[in-house]
Amino acid sequence: MKLDDSSVPANPSPKTPVLAVAAAVACIIGVVGIWYLRPDAPQVLPAPGLSAPVDAAGLQSQGFPVTVAVLSAVYEAFALTDEAAIYDGLATVAAGGALESLYLERAGALATGGLPDQVVHELSLTEGAWRLADNRMTADIRWAVLGEVGHAEHTHMRGNAYGAELTIAPADGAWRLVEFELTDVDRTEAGTLTTFADDAASESAQE
Repeated sequence: MKLDDSSVPANPSPKTPVLAVAAAVACIIGVVGIWYLRPDAPQVLPAPGLSAPVDAAGLQSQGFPVTVAVLSAVYEAFALTDEAAIYDGLATVAAGGALESLYLERAGALATGGLPDQVVHELSLTEGAWRLADNRMTADIRWAVLGEVGHAEHTHMRGNAYGAELTIAPADGAWRLVEFELTDVDRTEAGTLTTFADDAASESAQE
């Protein structure tokens, strides 16, 4: 029996391999597209005053203790007189513009004698509102401080109240204070107790 040459294709169709390759390519493109479009994983970083790293939502939920820890560290650094120690102390909670401005404020005042020695005995955060935007936490706060200010010959026990807006954001591998704007200073209810070095006299007054 003689085969009909017309029933045998001269060049077998490669459709099946081509379709398989196209399907594989489409699958790869889809996987890559999903990878690029996936939501960014939240940053989990150490934060002042917290024992474990947190993401932005965790930072906001712990805004009160974080803010207290930041303020406490700033006051502790401001109580120092060595410029390197002041900078290192501030750098534990601040970075960028906030670190620079706070350091220059304290170091400049020490250089010109513009600020007295100070020791904080009590810090109370009295009001606060914390909000998140663009992976940054902004805190509108008020706090009160009771402490000693003065020089060798005499000291004053003084209480002041302040208002400020703080911004805490990722910096140097941690949550750090990156912006600081003092909005209010209230001394109307500040009591003052003056004690002289020789204990010869003391007085109390209301500012």
